[in-house]
Amino acid sequence: MKKMIKTAFIATIPVLTGYLVLGFGFGIILKANGYGIFLAFIMSLLIYAGSMQYVAIGLLTGGASLITAVLTTLMVNARHLFYGISMLDKYKDTGKRKPYLIFSLTDETYSLVCGDNTNIPPENRNDYYFLVSLFNQIYWIAGSVLGAVVGSLIKFNSSGIDFALTALFLTVFIEQWLTTKKHTPAIIGVAVSVICLVIFGSEKFLIPTMLVIALLLCLYKEERDND
Repeated sequence: MKKMIKTAFIATIPVLTGYLVLGFGFGIILKANGYGIFLAFIMSLLIYAGSMQYVAIGLLTGGASLITAVLTTLMVNARHLFYGISMLDKYKDTGKRKPYLIFSLTDETYSLVCGDNTNIPPENRNDYYFLVSLFNQIYWIAGSVLGAVVGSLIKFNSSGIDFALTALFLTVFIEQWLTTKKHTPAIIGVAVSVICLVIFGSEKFLIPTMLVIALLLCLYKEERDND
């Protein structure tokens, strides 16, 4: 188990640096909008969805209705429907850990779990999945709370901090590109995203993009299985 802890920690170091910065930004923005450190901790513990937590600040401060909050959450996190489908095989034998693994499946955790894990013995992979998921949430919680603490002590302009989320997505994409030999899924994702952005616009392109990407990746998987 100690070896798996070390392996999982090393694998999550890129996420550690990103989540501390992202969580820090979230905590600062939350505090700048009049909310306390405890809420930063609870949201990161129970919601644990980086982009949605940023959006939630606007919903809280704007007095959004329950229906608006539900629809917004669905739109922002729709991609996780497809993440979950693709994890059915990996998580099918994880036992009591499965509910937490499902809950903690963020974009960055998904990238690590779906990466090249051939160096990890099959009997240890469930431990690896769990530890990666746990470490990543700990990083996020730590960053959020630290940001809220600093935000309560120091007053400064928080404009532009939320761009850190985009920066982390780019970092994970580049890391995955450099560590894998086949780039077809990444190319599909980028190409479909750009095309749907042009066709549907920035406010409505997310769900069509996810649907098309999911369909193309399913076809790509079937094609590979037939080779």
